[in-house]
Amino acid sequence: MALFHTGVFHLDQDSQLASPWHRLVAPSRVLCALLFVFATSLTPNGYWAVWGVYGLGLLLLLLLSRVNLGRLLRRVGVESVFLGAVLLGTLFRDGGTVLWQWGWLRITSEGLMVLGSVGLKSLLSLMMLNLLVLTTPVPDLLQALVTLKMPPLLVSTLAAMYRYTALLVGEFATMRRAAASRNLMNRQRYQRLVIGNMIGALFIRTYERGDRIHQAMLARGYTGLPPLQTVPQSRWWDGVAIALTLTVLIVGQALHWYGTHR
Repeated sequence: MALFHTGVFHLDQDSQLASPWHRLVAPSRVLCALLFVFATSLTPNGYWAVWGVYGLGLLLLLLLSRVNLGRLLRRVGVESVFLGAVLLGTLFRDGGTVLWQWGWLRITSEGLMVLGSVGLKSLLSLMMLNLLVLTTPVPDLLQALVTLKMPPLLVSTLAAMYRYTALLVGEFATMRRAAASRNLMNRQRYQRLVIGNMIGALFIRTYERGDRIHQAMLARGYTGLPPLQTVPQSRWWDGVAIALTLTVLIVGQALHWYGTHR
């Protein structure tokens, strides 16, 4: 429950800064981020030099964007907790040399390599995506997805998630204050029971309120997409930024090709 108080759900907190990254229009930022994530994720396991090149490029971008590194790392840390629970199982896969064994449980060199590769790819991707959402206002981000011809259902789902996540956090804060005012959170013995009841009531309350909000939106002409806005025209530096992104990705893939054909 501490996630509701760490600020990880507060987006676009660094969107008002002035930097070369902020001067790009939102579609260019989204395109650069997607190219980086796809290239990072599709690189086969074990090609550390490729991710080293991508990591250096990402570090330079973080410095140029002047984003709050502490805030960025906190967000990535919270997300990595859930990701780590999923990735831990890859450590015990078969293949390679057995490095440690206890009964049927064993750690192999293959599992260690897969864990490190997937973990590094996930870390780089999370940092890039968090940089994007921290520095781009949510309406501009949704409009950029529309401009890039993303599926309308995907855009409407993301818009609803953003709207209802804020609703969820607000409802939880209200219920937590109500429980604290009744001294229900002071005893460790009953705290789990209270939190369990709060989660169940939270689902029902947010579902009902979300349905009322959706019906009100439909009554006002909502069509499933965010309202169209005037999209700023791309400038020459947007093309330069995309070209630089592609250059870094091509250099990394060239290292991959060289490693497989030498």
